[in-house]
Amino acid sequence: MSGRRATGPAAASESPGPPGSGAPARPRIGVLALQGAVAEHRDMLVRLGADTVAVRRPEQLEELDGLVVPGGESTAIARLAAPMGLLPAVRARLDAGMAVFGTCAGLILLSDRIADAEALAGFDRIGGLDVTTRRNGYGRQLESFEATLEIGPDREPPRPVAFIRAPVIEDTTSGVEVLAWYGGHPVAVRQGRILAASFHPEITGDDRLHRRFLQMAASAAAARAEGAPVRLAVARGAPGPKSPLSGSSLR
Repeated sequence: MSGRRATGPAAASESPGPPGSGAPARPRIGVLALQGAVAEHRDMLVRLGADTVAVRRPEQLEELDGLVVPGGESTAIARLAAPMGLLPAVRARLDAGMAVFGTCAGLILLSDRIADAEALAGFDRIGGLDVTTRRNGYGRQLESFEATLEIGPDREPPRPVAFIRAPVIEDTTSGVEVLAWYGGHPVAVRQGRILAASFHPEITGDDRLHRRFLQMAASAAAARAEGAPVRLAVARGAPGPKSPLSGSSLR
C-alpha cells in the first residue's frame, strides 16, 4: 500500500457543454481524498473524460456516478473516515447502485473478510466484495515490485502495474469474476458494481481498469436515471476456482 499523498490539486476537467449544446454529460467520479494516491487517480480519470471530486464528507457522495477508494494505508483511511461515518455512507451509496473501484488499500476496505484484521478492529469498513484478503500479503515497502499483467476478458496487451505493500486475495466465491492473476492468486476482481485490484494501476499509467470502471459507472447512472432498481450481487457460495498457473495469467 502506497504511502504517497497528493501534494497538490489534481487537474480539473472542464464542465460538460451547456444545456442544448449536444455535448454528452461527463461521468462524475469521486476519489476518496483522506490519504493515498488521490491525485494520480484524479489525473487519470480526467484524461479519460470524467469530472472528478475529492471526497472528504458523506454529503459529497450523493451526486456521484462512481467512487474510487485509492491505495494508501487502510488503517489511516479507516481512522480518518470514522468521525464522519464516511465509510458506512459509501456502503449505503454502493447498495443504492453507485459503482466503486478500490485499489490496494481500497480493496482491503471493500473486502468482506480480512485475514489479519487486528489493526482495523473497531473501525468501519465498506465491505460488499465477497473475498478474503491479507494486508501486506506481498511484503513490506522494500519488497514492492512491478509486474506485467494481462487483464481479461478484453485481451489487451500486457502492461506493467505496481504492487506496493499490496494485499493478497486469499479466496473468492463463485459470484466474483477474476480479471487477472499473479502468482496463483487473483489480483483484479469484479462483483456487481464493485471493481478492485491488489495493485496500483495509476502509478504506472495503466488505464485499463479505469476505463472499465467508467463503463460500470455510466451503466449504474443510466439505470438510476431510468428508475430501474440496481442491486449489488453479493455471492455467498463456494470459493471460486483458483488459477492453475503460477505468475500472471488471463482469465
